[in-house]
Amino acid sequence: MSQPAAPDAPQNPPVPPGAWAPPAAPPFGPPAGTTAGPAQAAGGQPGVPPGWSAPPAGAYAPPPGYAPPVGYAVAPGTAPAYGGPPARRSSVLGVVALALALVATVGAGIMGAIASYRIGLGAGREITARALDADFDWSILTPVRDWVMLGEVAFWVGTALGVWALVQGVVAIVTARGRGAGIAAVIVAALGPIVFGGVVQGFLTAGLAAGTGMGS
Repeated sequence: MSQPAAPDAPQNPPVPPGAWAPPAAPPFGPPAGTTAGPAQAAGGQPGVPPGWSAPPAGAYAPPPGYAPPVGYAVAPGTAPAYGGPPARRSSVLGVVALALALVATVGAGIMGAIASYRIGLGAGREITARALDADFDWSILTPVRDWVMLGEVAFWVGTALGVWALVQGVVAIVTARGRGAGIAAVIVAALGPIVFGGVVQGFLTAGLAAGTGMGS
């Protein structure tokens, strides 16, 4: 007597809720606006829902709708390339420092030259008109007190601008914001007091010589 045959096992057993689904059956269904159907009938590849484009073999394709962050470049068919060359900094800081150094050195030098020559000219006339005395009399500067004031203003304004240019030039060098102009600003600002002193000494001497000659 033959035993009854066992029933065949189902080909596709039911998937319990929450279980993993194979790629051939997307758990979220086909994309919006497409009709579900066999991938081969739509001309696609097995395991790729209709309406989706399969990435090339061995290449990474970002998901649909993905946009790389600002500042990052993504080549077609490759992963996002993070990083890149650093942004170029503005050179305005170094240029401004150089301009301040030039104003402090050249501008103050010109004002100091004019004032010192006029001071020497007036003082030379007073020295010639007065009797010789062993003690220096500061009253000889009374006729040229306006020019003395101009010389003092030129000195202090040039000093303030020179210090400003020196500090700003160092900052531009350290932060690479106009490094070349910053180096030039530091050099010009450092030479400013030397230039100012030499110009004042030379024109004061010339003014005294001219004033003495005129008085005599």
